[in-house]
Amino acid sequence: MLDAAPIRTDWTREEADALYNQPFMDLLFQAQSVHRQHFDPNQVQKSKLLSIKTGGCPEDCAYCSQSARNGAKLSAAKLIEVERVIAEARKAKAGGATRYCMGAAWRSPKERDMDALEAMIHGVKELGMETCMTLGMLEEDQVFRLRDAGLDYYNHNIDTSERYYKEIITTRTFADRIDTLNRVREAGIKVCAGGIVGMGEQQMDRIDMLLALATLEAHPDSVPVNMLIPIPDTPLADVAKLDPIEFVRTIGLARILMPKSHVRLSAGRTDMTDELQAMCFFAGANSIFVGDTLLTADNPEEDSDQALFDRLGIQAMAVGCDGSR
Repeated sequence: MLDAAPIRTDWTREEADALYNQPFMDLLFQAQSVHRQHFDPNQVQKSKLLSIKTGGCPEDCAYCSQSARNGAKLSAAKLIEVERVIAEARKAKAGGATRYCMGAAWRSPKERDMDALEAMIHGVKELGMETCMTLGMLEEDQVFRLRDAGLDYYNHNIDTSERYYKEIITTRTFADRIDTLNRVREAGIKVCAGGIVGMGEQQMDRIDMLLALATLEAHPDSVPVNMLIPIPDTPLADVAKLDPIEFVRTIGLARILMPKSHVRLSAGRTDMTDELQAMCFFAGANSIFVGDTLLTADNPEEDSDQALFDRLGIQAMAVGCDGSR
């Protein structure tokens, strides 16, 4: 096996553009070669995502059914009970998930919710699972409380490029998101950060989104790449679908720029053929969400995921194993 290329955080726009736009077969070959240098190519990590607080979000993210501003009709709900979260996590573990992700439709958590969030983390950790939360922006003391409770990962997607960001969200800035990621990383929590493609952005925006992550002081530990699921009554309900080859190119670029990160094939898999998903795994994706729901959107059922894994000879990563070489 060739020596692994050095991990870089000084990628240039010109380099990233050349990688993305090289002949497709060359991109796939390079991405798979990088992937094999760092990971077992036949292992994929399984995560499960639960919405612990749904709807009524004050942000105006144009893709989201949970925004109170953008026209979607999903009603607001309260933070669910700790016991229910633990019960759902137990089911997720039985289904093969090794990481449990808990998401709340907030701009940022309130002080009154912190005790319950800490209890959720404790309870999931006691099951032997990794924990991840996505709660919006965090103050420094909130970061420390989550860390001290045992939180393993914090998800905070940058969504798109800095150039295109204002076309998707106006209630917080791109810099706000980067600040939260830096705060989380500096506290010692692993960072999960990616974005969404197929929102009407240009090719340069997909490249720049990944470049923004790849040039952080440290690469995110997990990089979810979501295909937009158009939600009725949201501003992006009628956006044209992204070319699947462009999506695979995005996965391949993520793998090359961030060789040791888990690249997660996230939202939008219900509209992907098995062949497209297989191509994404070949391009370096090595993590998925399991279960029939992602927050409020549909996701492939576990039986169909297992059937695809069986056809491809893929095994799920075990608890405590990250698939690295």
